Amino acid sequence: MTAPEPERTEGQAAAEAGAGAATAGATAGSAAEPGPAHGNRPAPGTDSAPPAPPPPPRRSARPDGAAWLFLGPFLALFAFAFVLPIGYAVYQSLLTVQRHGPLGLGKPTVGFAGLENYALALQQADFIDSFGRVLLFGVVQVPVMLLLALTLALLLDQVSSRWAGLLRASYFLPYGIPGVIATILWGFLYVPGISPVTEVLGGAAPDFLSYDNVLWSIANIVVWEFAGYNMLIIVAQLKSVPQELYEAARIDGAGPWQTALRIKIPLVRPALILTCVFSIIGTMQLFAEPLVLRVLAPAVTSSFTPNLSAYNDAFANANIYLAAAKSVILALVACALSFGFLTLVTRKDRSRR
Repeated sequence: MTAPEPERTEGQAAAEAGAGAATAGATAGSAAEPGPAHGNRPAPGTDSAPPAPPPPPRRSARPDGAAWLFLGPFLALFAFAFVLPIGYAVYQSLLTVQRHGPLGLGKPTVGFAGLENYALALQQADFIDSFGRVLLFGVVQVPVMLLLALTLALLLDQVSSRWAGLLRASYFLPYGIPGVIATILWGFLYVPGISPVTEVLGGAAPDFLSYDNVLWSIANIVVWEFAGYNMLIIVAQLKSVPQELYEAARIDGAGPWQTALRIKIPLVRPALILTCVFSIIGTMQLFAEPLVLRVLAPAVTSSFTPNLSAYNDAFANANIYLAAAKSVILALVACALSFGFLTLVTRKDRSRR
C-alpha cells in the first residue's frame, strides 16, 4: 500500500500553475529569438539585442585635394580677371599726379591723394547729371524691354515646336550684333536726309537726335539689342514649368489668357527678377551707344553717361586716377541699386508669406 498524497491547498496549486506558465513562456521566447550566428542560444545573462551600427565617418569641412584640383583654375582666373582689376582700380583712385619745382614745371610724380579724386568727381556737375540721365533712362527703358521680352516669351510658348526654334533665333539675332554696329545701323535711320523713315514721314518726322529725343533714341537701340536675350531667359524658365499645371488649368476651364496671368507669369518671376538685375547693371554701364552717336548728335556730350565721363577723363584728359575714382563710384552705385532691388523683392516675398 502506498501512502496517500497530502492534500494541496489552493495557494500551493496556484503557485505551481504560475510556475508552469512562466516556464512555458520562457521556452517559447527562447525558441522565437534568434541566437548568435553559429546557431546556439545566447548565454544566460547576456544581451541578445543587435549591436549598434558604427557611427558614420566624419567628413572634414575643408575641401580635399580633388576639390581643389577643380576649384583652383577657376579661383585663379577669377582673381586674375576680376578681383585684381578691381583692387588695382581702387588703388589708382587714391593716387594723383604731383608736380614740383618752380611754376610746376618739374618732373611729375605720382603721390598718395587719399579721397581727393572722389571729392573732385562728386564736385563735377556734369558727372552728377550723368547719373540722373542713366537713372531716367533705366526707369523707362528697363520696364519696356522686360515687358516686350515677356510678351515674346509667352507668344513663343504658344506656337508649335516647328516654328519656335526659328522665331527664337530671329528674336535673339540682334543680341549677336555688336553694340557699335547696331548703333551705326540705327544711326542711318535717325539722321535726316539719309533715313528712309524721315523720307517717308516728311515734315512730320521727329528729330531723333535732338536734345529732347536722343536719350529715347538710345533707349530704342538698347531695347532692340537686348529684348531677345532676356526673352531666352524667360523662355528657359517657362520650359521648366510642369505640364501637369497646364493640364489641370485646362480641365478647370482656364483659357490662354488666364493660364498666362495666373500660372505662367507668377512662375517665371525668378527669371524676371534676374533679367531686371542684369538690366539695372547694364543701364549703369551704358557706353557704346552714346559714344558712337556723338559724331551724329551734338546733344551727346563727353559726360553724357558716367561711363563716358570716366572714359573721357582717362583718354582725352589723361587723368587715369580721376577716371578710376569715377569708375569706383559707378560700381558702388550699380551694386547699391542691384542689392536694393533684391532686398525690396525679398521683403515683399516675406510679407506675402
